[in-house]
Amino acid sequence: MKKIILPIFGLLAFTSSLYSQEPWTLERCIEYALANNIQVKLQELNVKVNEVNLLQSKMEALPTLNINGNHSYSFGLVTNYITNTKESLKTQATSFSISTGMPIYNGFQVTNTRKQNQFDLKASVADVEKVKNNIALTIASLYLQILYQQELVEIARRQVELSKMQLERTKVLVSAGSLPEGNLYEVEALVASDELQLVNAQNQLNLSYLNLTQLLELKSPEGFQIAKPVIPAVDSVKLMNENPTQIFSTAEGIMPQIQSARYKLQSSEIGLKIAKGGLQPRLSLGANYNSGAQYRIQDNYDFTGDPFFTQIKNNASKSVGLSLSIPIFNGLSARSRVSTARIGLMNAQLALESERNALYKDIQQAYADAIAAEKKLQASLKSKTASEESFRYTQNKFNIGLVTALDFTTAKNKLAQAETDLLQAKYELIFKTKILEFYKGLPLKL
Repeated sequence: MKKIILPIFGLLAFTSSLYSQEPWTLERCIEYALANNIQVKLQELNVKVNEVNLLQSKMEALPTLNINGNHSYSFGLVTNYITNTKESLKTQATSFSISTGMPIYNGFQVTNTRKQNQFDLKASVADVEKVKNNIALTIASLYLQILYQQELVEIARRQVELSKMQLERTKVLVSAGSLPEGNLYEVEALVASDELQLVNAQNQLNLSYLNLTQLLELKSPEGFQIAKPVIPAVDSVKLMNENPTQIFSTAEGIMPQIQSARYKLQSSEIGLKIAKGGLQPRLSLGANYNSGAQYRIQDNYDFTGDPFFTQIKNNASKSVGLSLSIPIFNGLSARSRVSTARIGLMNAQLALESERNALYKDIQQAYADAIAAEKKLQASLKSKTASEESFRYTQNKFNIGLVTALDFTTAKNKLAQAETDLLQAKYELIFKTKILEFYKGLPLKL
């Protein structure tokens, strides 16, 4: 058995290891987070609570039915049913009742409560989607941050390799007497500085991985890698042809935060109707059936001598009636609830307006950032090209001793900064463009 089981467990472990090493795409990260994030699960529990509340409000319109029973022992003075006088006896008695009731009119509070709970349920479902959208946007940001940090690590690594190559050339030139020995020390210091930059870039990459895995609720970032997609160029002409108002007109109808605020406003409107219903009369229908039997304990017979079921039949009483309640004065409690409901309605109206303003500002900001990033990208491309030419020219002059190591370091740092600025503008443009596409209803994907 060991020969059979151990290889199976080994195969399973190997398969699990391969799965954990498989690169994660952006779509997979978002899907996994939405299925495992605690905030999403908490919001989904709120949906279940509202489902229960809606079911309960529907049941409130149905008649009630209750059965009550009682069996008691009495010692001392009891009523003799024959003489209708008090006697000192030991008796036991059984009684039960069946009652039913149904509201006929209560200011439409039952109907309006059901409607309000329907809007509350829809709002809670929209709140789940709102949380999911926030998580998806955060994951996209962290995912692009990792891609950005990966390219920064590559830039830092190329800088180290370039400095090491320059160090080897400088050693040869110093040995040949073409350059002073001080140049060698300066290049060695440059190599050490570039290696430090590489370590810092790698640390930032590791931190970016940690942030993403924590949001995914993974236990450890060990073995976690993201897939490096081929990102298409952003259509800047199409971006310029759109404006925040057009994007907002689309986003307003599909974004869950707006839908949730609208549902909550409708719920508050119904809540005001419910509160006003408390000022109206209440009419209900009720019916009861009561009966019972009584025995002496010592000789096991009742006062009349009738058996148990005969007593139940003879003692039965039935009633059907209407109940009317008209509120006149109850410490202004009903009117206070109306005032509170009005304030809640105004609060819901302001909340909706606030969500609309916040969404429009987010779209405006994303649009302005995208335009700025596109301009920065074009400028960074020119700067990178110029910095490359300047660096090659300075490097050639440094190799023949016409410029100092400080001039060489300055030119190399300018090139590295130009490459960094280009990357920053590139990923900023990608992220802001993805946000604008997301507001138009397109899924987040690379």
